[in-house]
Amino acid sequence: FRSVYNIPHAFAVQSFISELAYKAKKDHKEFLLDLVGPARQIDPRKLDEPWNYGEDPELYPIDAARYRGVIERACKEAGWGKKMPKGRALGLAAHNSFASYCAVVVDVEVTDAGEVIVHRADMAFDCGPQINPDRVKSQLEGACVMGTGIALMTEITAKDGRIEQSNFHQYLVPRIPQAPKEIHVHAVNNNINVPPGGVGEPGMPPVAPAICNAIFAATGKRIRSLPVADQLTRS
Repeated sequence: FRSVYNIPHAFAVQSFISELAYKAKKDHKEFLLDLVGPARQIDPRKLDEPWNYGEDPELYPIDAARYRGVIERACKEAGWGKKMPKGRALGLAAHNSFASYCAVVVDVEVTDAGEVIVHRADMAFDCGPQINPDRVKSQLEGACVMGTGIALMTEITAKDGRIEQSNFHQYLVPRIPQAPKEIHVHAVNNNINVPPGGVGEPGMPPVAPAICNAIFAATGKRIRSLPVADQLTRS
């Protein structure tokens, strides 16, 4: 499953940051940038979990400048701070995984019937040098669609010790009507002096929390478990 433990990690951390920003009465983008802090490099070996995806920490430090870069680019491309219609809002999330950095801003509408429509996603992505930009773009687009499914509908449940879903009529994945209407991928820091990072998986973790943060901004309802499913229509 793409991105493995980064999915729950990003959902928990990025959702909580949104909650903290709201409680502090601060703009989510500015609050997130304050948490990332100034441009600097962090040695993964000094963290509690120094795994670093098996990469040499000398070559692949955690780079706050690159983290900031994707957040600022995604927000710029999405028009962060613009006035939105009632029931519609922007949501932001970012995550560093597989030695790459990704930030996502989504434009989400929640209808009166509780339907969630993802009108647009802006994905800023920094994996270092992009040898084949079209391939990077297609991977990010796929990650966005899969992340949308994780956020809204994809679920496996068990009853009496057996999995309830037997095929795709029960295990739901996004089809064309549920997928984001527009996906825009923005390359950041295509620098040949930086060793390349991953592409296939790091685009997905920030998608679900970005969507759920947008849902909160549009409706005031906080999503703390996935998928959203019918949570917006429950009394």
